Amino acid sequence: MDLELDEAQKLIIENVRRFIREEIRPLEADLDPDAYSLHPEDRERLVGMVKDMGLYQMDIPTEYGGPGVDTVTRTLVAEELSQHNAGLYAAAYGVFGSGPPGQLYGGSDYLKENYLLPGIRGEKHGFFGLSEPSGGSDPARAIQTRGVRDGDEWVINGSKLWNSGADTADYGIVYVRTDPEKGRQGITAFVVDTDTPGFRVERLVQVLRAHYTTELSFTDMRVPHDHILGEEGGGFALASGQLADNRIPYSSACIGVAVYANELAVDWAKQRVTFGEPLANRQAIQWMLVDNEIDIRTSRWIALDAAAKAQRGEPFRFESSMAKLICTEGAGRVVDRCMQIFGGLGMAKELPLERWYRELRIRRVGEGPSEVQRIVMARDILNVRSGS
Repeated sequence: MDLELDEAQKLIIENVRRFIREEIRPLEADLDPDAYSLHPEDRERLVGMVKDMGLYQMDIPTEYGGPGVDTVTRTLVAEELSQHNAGLYAAAYGVFGSGPPGQLYGGSDYLKENYLLPGIRGEKHGFFGLSEPSGGSDPARAIQTRGVRDGDEWVINGSKLWNSGADTADYGIVYVRTDPEKGRQGITAFVVDTDTPGFRVERLVQVLRAHYTTELSFTDMRVPHDHILGEEGGGFALASGQLADNRIPYSSACIGVAVYANELAVDWAKQRVTFGEPLANRQAIQWMLVDNEIDIRTSRWIALDAAAKAQRGEPFRFESSMAKLICTEGAGRVVDRCMQIFGGLGMAKELPLERWYRELRIRRVGEGPSEVQRIVMARDILNVRSGS
């Protein structure tokens, strides 16, 4: 793998880095430490700037009117976008835009016309409904939401949990068990409008991070047969592929937080004087900063390796699981050390460290917990298949 950036990548990274430092960070001085959004006038102005840069909705392929930024460059950009207070879960407060769920690109012409293209135009927004109150790490067995066919419709009953944005979305991709006799092959993905009778946002679920998730319920919810995404019984493979893709930028965003935290700690160590000497002169502090750099660089190389293999069209499930494991756990260690270097100030809302500390704890569970990533990698090493 060639780690040298080409000229186009350098230009994109420089522009994004400058934007975050000169446009995003100054605005956060006047926001609540747990802020999740910008003032509307600021957001509108910054979206215009991003469009002028040609980097709006980077995930959208060129054939659909997007910039078509490749996977490796997108991974590098994800690291830059998260280097501010809200960067882990609200990268640049969304001003770079985001395309519709990736699964829709493989949908029927009908689904593309009614959901993919409106999503690209910013007219509709979706959510991802996989996890349930019964569990999320093993969806092949945990999914209890049932779908029964009735003519040209499916009647769906059940519930979903930990859905981000479902209370404001126009539709969702919901995974349903349509054949109780089968395991993975019995799960089907449906595109469901949130105004469908029987669809209900049951409650808002508060979590460690500043924003909330939702719990949903479906009661005799009727969904047309042509709202199946992909093939009947092909939902598990669809979800697994999307999760593997998402884990790479998800991991890279954790690196960005670690980079920014370490920059703050280095500056503080040089300024803070204790017992007549700067903290930077203390071996204990020096070693903590070195360990931070080791975690950061290791994480970056592993994430880029996963991105490079995905971009080349090679199998990358093992690498994306490793990136998710190493980046989330490594970033957590970095922020923890930085808080220790800052002492009492590291716990204060005045700095974003305590926010990142809380949010990174979630990253070790979100998109598949660390233990599941180890299981995935072990199966590849041992060449064994999981049960159905």
